[in-house]
Amino acid sequence: MTSTFRPLSNGQLLDLPATLPVLDPATEEVITHVPDCTRELLDATVRSARAAFDTWSLTSIEHRRERLEALGARMKEHADELTLLLTREQGRPLAMARAEVLGCVHWLRSAAKMSLPIAERTDPAGLSWSTRRVPLGVVAAIAPWNFPLTLAVWKLAPALLAGNTVILKPSPFTPLATLRMGELAADLFPAGVLNVLCGGDALGPWMTAHPGIAKVAFTGSTATGRRVMASAAPTLKHITLELGGNDAAIVMPDVDVPKVARKLFMGAFLNSGQVCIASKRIYVHDAIYDAFAQTFAAAAKATPMGPGTKEGVMLGPVQNRPQYERVKELIAATRDAGHRFLAGGEVPDGPGYFIPPAVVDNPPDDARVVVEEPFGPIVPLLRFSDVDEVVRRANDSEFGLGGSVWSSDVAQARAIGARLEVGTVWINSVHLLDPQSPFAGRKQSGIGVENGIEGLLEFTTTQTMVG
Repeated sequence: MTSTFRPLSNGQLLDLPATLPVLDPATEEVITHVPDCTRELLDATVRSARAAFDTWSLTSIEHRRERLEALGARMKEHADELTLLLTREQGRPLAMARAEVLGCVHWLRSAAKMSLPIAERTDPAGLSWSTRRVPLGVVAAIAPWNFPLTLAVWKLAPALLAGNTVILKPSPFTPLATLRMGELAADLFPAGVLNVLCGGDALGPWMTAHPGIAKVAFTGSTATGRRVMASAAPTLKHITLELGGNDAAIVMPDVDVPKVARKLFMGAFLNSGQVCIASKRIYVHDAIYDAFAQTFAAAAKATPMGPGTKEGVMLGPVQNRPQYERVKELIAATRDAGHRFLAGGEVPDGPGYFIPPAVVDNPPDDARVVVEEPFGPIVPLLRFSDVDEVVRRANDSEFGLGGSVWSSDVAQARAIGARLEVGTVWINSVHLLDPQSPFAGRKQSGIGVENGIEGLLEFTTTQTMVG
């Protein structure tokens, strides 16, 4: 595994002092250190990215497509290395880390197939009107720690295809695979087109406020998203914010209980619950609640947890100490409130940020575990008896990212799903995403769109030519 990690700025891989520690969440041991970007380096990178924009924005879209495909091929060639880096820094099992790497390859290839629309017409006076989509300039792409590569590619692929230049910032908790991707991409793009900078807590605010940056694409918590929006406001930057979620799953009484319980277990606990679209509130009809809860809790107790490099492990650790402490505190508060655990509820001593999956038995709707987004391995099961009631309860949230409906009657499930105030509804499934389909949140789950042609257009503005 690579031991030295270098930022990419203006086509150069920089050998800078490495001062920021990167920990393995399974052992709490330091894997390596990475450089902490200075304001001066950011300023220089923005200048070079702006200069590169003047040329890159004029290249043909066919050439930009080819470069994205080349990056996908390079990542596939180095998939084993990137997989191990992801598991070491993020914690998830190797098979899931590899799926993320190969998913990025698929996303890059799919993005390369998209085109920017041009609308043309001639008015009654004989004037020609043409409206095309043009790039914005320098894009700041800020990715989180739960899916470091995926959520970086979701931003850089459409931004570059549209003709923008990009400065990508990974989370300081998970910079390694992203920095390595930057190294692999260094000779694939002209200098200044794709830049990868890592840094501590100061770097993100510097980027979101920087007057030379035209757009910020950010994935993270709603609280941080508000700060990003405020920081971008003085310069009226374009923004895309993919923020928190508290997705409801609605399970009707006609389902195959064991099958759906197993699927929703992974819907809730994949990546140890550190998924924005995880099933975070599971509403189960009274008629099947007890049977469902028994199967679901049994899965929680039986699922192997451990370091992601260990064979057979399905759940890894929480990624970082602050999030680990937040989830521990929520579990303690849930216990102190007198709510019953069907599984989990205790956090073992020892190295690593391991929290066994916790299942809470029908807490009240105003319980913290129902209202808040835990972003960790704890989920409440909630009883319901009436469709109107459960739709009202599911919608009673500040979040509106995704949701799912489970029923043997697909027409009924679709009718219920249409009433959910969310950006994506899954019917008898969860977590299905596609690079050609838009992904967006409602309410405080975000602003703007990622993926699909709608996501590509987020990195452009219109220019109308008359005459």
